[in-house]
Amino acid sequence: MHIQPGTTRIGWIGTGVMGASMCGHLIRAGFAATVCNRTRTKAEPLLAAGACWAESPKQVAEASEVVFTIVGYPADVRQVILGPDGVLSGCRPGSIMVDMTTSEPALAAEIAEVAGRMGVHAVDAPVSGGDVGAREAQLSIMIGGEPEVIEALTPCWQAMGKTFLRQGGPGAGQHAKLVNQILIASAMVGVCEGLLYAYKAGLDLDTVMQSVAGGAAGSWSLTNLGRRIIANHFEPGFFVEHFVKDLGIALAESKRMGLCMPGLALANQLYLSLVAHGRGRDGTQALHLALAEMSNIDWSNRPS
Repeated sequence: MHIQPGTTRIGWIGTGVMGASMCGHLIRAGFAATVCNRTRTKAEPLLAAGACWAESPKQVAEASEVVFTIVGYPADVRQVILGPDGVLSGCRPGSIMVDMTTSEPALAAEIAEVAGRMGVHAVDAPVSGGDVGAREAQLSIMIGGEPEVIEALTPCWQAMGKTFLRQGGPGAGQHAKLVNQILIASAMVGVCEGLLYAYKAGLDLDTVMQSVAGGAAGSWSLTNLGRRIIANHFEPGFFVEHFVKDLGIALAESKRMGLCMPGLALANQLYLSLVAHGRGRDGTQALHLALAEMSNIDWSNRPS
């Protein structure tokens, strides 16, 4: 199994906030790509960079040796991969299917089982790093699947990320990503509460940020999303509604394993309040607005 730029044909399904950048890196690395997305206009930059367009996931698979998918929800994953016009309906024996959506571990295992009966290799490889990590090819990629297949995909991982590690068999990549989301969920509550405290205490937020971000309280969320909060930038690097989906999966898996996760449950409720207020398409840093509202602070119109 030999995968390399210039000879291996890849397919890409899902050209959203992160997918477009990730596919772009593969094209710049020298891979010939065929792409598909529900909205063609979102794929136009990739087409301008030399990618070919396909009308369906099946057509993508028919034109490719390795197919990557990164879509929204488990139902989308099921339709795009297992549906009647899905990826597996167009795959040939020996080809590879890589789902980079954050989805359900059981679904990843199901896909691997169905693919295996067809002689197709299935890998689950969700990512962390948001829009910035996708643009800068600095993603952390958490991978489940056959060791030799994951190793063969190294040129692809290298084009998209800085960390790419096998977590175990089918579904293990999804479990690792849920660990990531659990860690972020409660951390974001702390980031937002800390900035609200600094504001009410009359501190300069940029000065506070310089002090705390480099110390023990420092984190990716504080450095990247904290600065967006201060600047009133709530555009999505990662959609609130997708984060709610991830937290729901994590809670369901925790219940299945008999785990009590109060921090995760609280963060999930706070994010659900954002969705209820019509902010599901904002970035996850919009959690700050929900917490500000609880204290009757109009963050967007605060004095600079």
